Amino acid sequence: MFKKSNFVAAIAFAIPLLAAQDGRPEQLNDRNGIRRVLLVSIDGMHALDYLNCRNGGYCPNLTALGKTGVNYTQTSTSRPSDSFPGLMALVTGGTPKTVGAFYDVAYDRVLAPPQNTTGNGLAGGVCHAGVANGTTTEYEEGVDIDQSKLSGGGPYTGFDGGIKSIDPTKLPRDPFNNCAPLYPWNFIRTNTIYGVIHAAGGYTAWSDKHAVYAAVSGPSNNAANVDDYCAPDVNSNVIPLPGVTTADGINCTTITVSGAWVDSFTNVKCNDQLKVNSILNEINGKTHLGTSKAPVPNIFGMNFQAVSVGQKLITPAGVKGGYTDAAGNPTPDMKSAIVYADAAIGQMVEALKDQGLLQTTLIIITAKHGQSPVDTHRFTPIKSTSPAHLLGAAGLLPASESPYTPVASGQRKTISHSCGSFPAPAFRTRSESWRRTPRPPESARSFTGPRLKRCSTRAVCLRTTHALPISSFSRTSAWSTPEARRSRPSTEASRTTIPT
Repeated sequence: MFKKSNFVAAIAFAIPLLAAQDGRPEQLNDRNGIRRVLLVSIDGMHALDYLNCRNGGYCPNLTALGKTGVNYTQTSTSRPSDSFPGLMALVTGGTPKTVGAFYDVAYDRVLAPPQNTTGNGLAGGVCHAGVANGTTTEYEEGVDIDQSKLSGGGPYTGFDGGIKSIDPTKLPRDPFNNCAPLYPWNFIRTNTIYGVIHAAGGYTAWSDKHAVYAAVSGPSNNAANVDDYCAPDVNSNVIPLPGVTTADGINCTTITVSGAWVDSFTNVKCNDQLKVNSILNEINGKTHLGTSKAPVPNIFGMNFQAVSVGQKLITPAGVKGGYTDAAGNPTPDMKSAIVYADAAIGQMVEALKDQGLLQTTLIIITAKHGQSPVDTHRFTPIKSTSPAHLLGAAGLLPASESPYTPVASGQRKTISHSCGSFPAPAFRTRSESWRRTPRPPESARSFTGPRLKRCSTRAVCLRTTHALPISSFSRTSAWSTPEARRSRPSTEASRTTIPT
């Protein structure tokens, strides 16, 4: 059973309010004076975190918004819950089954493998046109041109990244569309609020941790429903950021240059601040880099990674994030992440005030997913009896997903987490054609194993998580039916639509 949660959404949220009567921006619905929506996801944050920081006095900006906001209760996250399905739930209102996005890395029984091996090791293969193939699908940093770079290897200057960082030869391919690469915004099977607003003549923007999250566009050519997209990759190598100072005062010029941004409680704030700065520039009537003028978006926003990292990171020195007890009292680094996110949201509110836009902006504070378990004493590592091992032994997993398939190169590393350590997921080389991989039974089509972000939502809120044991192989498969994939047009929305 999944726990529901309650959190204060800063101002009441109703997507259809922004639908237009005709195609001109000036005709966008301004019921109650609202002209735009600012959507902010504090990834990993629970309703409990908000209540604790409010009562503890260390999130004054969230507390201030909460005093005049609407508290959405009895809500839960997408099921399964993670960044990809969680974000899609927020911008579509659909479940993973409807949208088709179960996880960044999942399994599709129709699509074909990428032409070239991804940066995370998903092997390239052959696409057999006109028939169902079957492949793992990867929509994360591994499909970047160069995932070690903040820009993802795309043709960007400064501290920037975007859809041009995606290497199409690393994308899964559609055998029913001449084996063309399937971009993330066309992988999903529904339209999004971004598509609705853009079609109505509105201006849109979004900032996120990977280039692939331009999927908020929904079905389109080159994510065209997002007019201004910013994606400084959070899993890239850390570099100094001259001139960037976080909302809580960290000088990002002098940070320790080591590992990825997510490997440090401090460095991840600097990566987040790039997205915060993009929001501030957009509020001030500029593009996300602040280099040219642009309309203030009718819908825009970003995700924070600092709290998510604050919950689960264990540093090489053994410093743990997360919580000190079952009541959700945070460790110092976890508390610092919440303080930072709160201060950054305060910057956005002040910018809206300065531009005279606060009273006409709907602010939504939410989270794509939670993090579990809050009570670290309830963590029980699953080893050889994980769902992946059980399904693998029964021959119900494709070779790329089975823990019994030899690792392509080297040993699997261990991910350190505030709730324990467990082997990291690893992609493997398959020994036979994916078309000959045994298909799962009907009952297993939508199976996903327990993973760290085990909570679900279909509404705007910050969520509690269900404290489940964590699988040693967290990227177990999710299947979709061949019929569903065949029926999805490559460039236009299918069955489910958001009303205009």
